[in-house]
Amino acid sequence: MINIQNLTKEYQTDNLVTKVLKGISLNIDQGEFVAIIGPSGSGKSTLMHILGFLIKPSSGNYFFEKQNVAQLDDSELAYLRNKKAGFVFQSFNLLPRTTVLENVKLPLVYTNDNESTTNSHELNNLSNKLKNKRAEEVLNRVGLGHRLHHYSNQLSGGEQQRVAIARALINNPEIIFADEPTGNLDSKSGEQIMQIFESLNKKGHTVILVTHESDIAAKAKRIMRMKDGFVSL
Repeated sequence: MINIQNLTKEYQTDNLVTKVLKGISLNIDQGEFVAIIGPSGSGKSTLMHILGFLIKPSSGNYFFEKQNVAQLDDSELAYLRNKKAGFVFQSFNLLPRTTVLENVKLPLVYTNDNESTTNSHELNNLSNKLKNKRAEEVLNRVGLGHRLHHYSNQLSGGEQQRVAIARALINNPEIIFADEPTGNLDSKSGEQIMQIFESLNKKGHTVILVTHESDIAAKAKRIMRMKDGFVSL
């Protein structure tokens, strides 16, 4: 699914060049559950953002499903982000004065379909009903079917992260990227979130998890350790 060859990433500020990734090569197969673990500043989040089509590497090759990501334009990268990948972040990134249902439906706004371009009010209503049904389905999967019409700022941290996971699932992505998903949670809520990721992986989703916590990484089936911009497999 993912093949990376001698990947590097550096940032330049004035005359200062900061090398974050220093030549990484790795493979990730479809259906894997991989944890990328390392201390702050090791480059693990940068690597995940490249894998998730959010930023581009400075050099090296990144093949996703045999496509060279470096050769794709912005619209093709946006398609991959929306259709192939789902994202879960430490800070949840929910809209605070918006219902759980509307938060989860948000990625569907960027989904192109025939109904979204029609002038037919009836078809648009049908589309809305289908989107609501899909959002309810994924919220039920994460145990929040009873919270559809609550506002996100009325939920606990663990519940907000489950909403974020449901939002990541709305377009049925092949791969889920999770960057420190338990970082803002207590141990009990963190355990519940990890159980959801394990369940999703058993159902066929590829999961790539970034963490600095060894007990969280231990839930994955394979661990990659990062230090000073390098990966040891």
